[in-house]
Amino acid sequence: MSLKIYGIGASRAVRPLWVAAELGLNFEHIPVPYQGGATRTPEFLALNPNGHIPVIEDHRPEGTVTVWESMACALYVAKVHGLPDGKSIAPANAQEEADALRWSFWTVTEVEKDALTVLMHRMVMPADQRKPELADAAEQRLRVPCRVLEMHLAAQSAKGADYLAGQRFTVADVCVASVVGWVRPAPALLAQYPAVSAWLDGCLSRPAQAQARSLK
Repeated sequence: MSLKIYGIGASRAVRPLWVAAELGLNFEHIPVPYQGGATRTPEFLALNPNGHIPVIEDHRPEGTVTVWESMACALYVAKVHGLPDGKSIAPANAQEEADALRWSFWTVTEVEKDALTVLMHRMVMPADQRKPELADAAEQRLRVPCRVLEMHLAAQSAKGADYLAGQRFTVADVCVASVVGWVRPAPALLAQYPAVSAWLDGCLSRPAQAQARSLK
């Protein structure tokens, strides 16, 4: 197989794994966890000197392409392995390409840090290690990007669209939902943004998302 994806579904590697599943790609999944030192071996560091998953290796006629950083991996798979036919999740034109780029970068800079704080201190960490005050402050800050996303989804709905870009589910939705999903342990916050909540439920209920999450 030409495409290899290193990582596990319960990590940021879910992003390229989800894209590959949506596209129905035949790829090799190499289950590298983020714990236990697996990303610090000489072999893995030769792929990504940062020591993080995911990593993509794409063996192509012109040579092997290596990609790291989860959003870059997801966007790469959609761009290079998807068809710009207006039916798949791949961008079909310049506007959809711009939407995928801007929303993916936006979610990393405006949402991810605080969303991860909510996830860790509301659910993932042992109860005696959680700091509710950190989650409270993160939720307060998240009101700003949630409002931005709510307004955009409302504008899309007015045009008859249920997703971030174009008229269909695209890689832009994969990238943003994979981050906004971390806010789910704060249901009272999401309840204030019904368009965001409905959109997120639709994204995370997709079979390809469940398939990607199940990869261990």
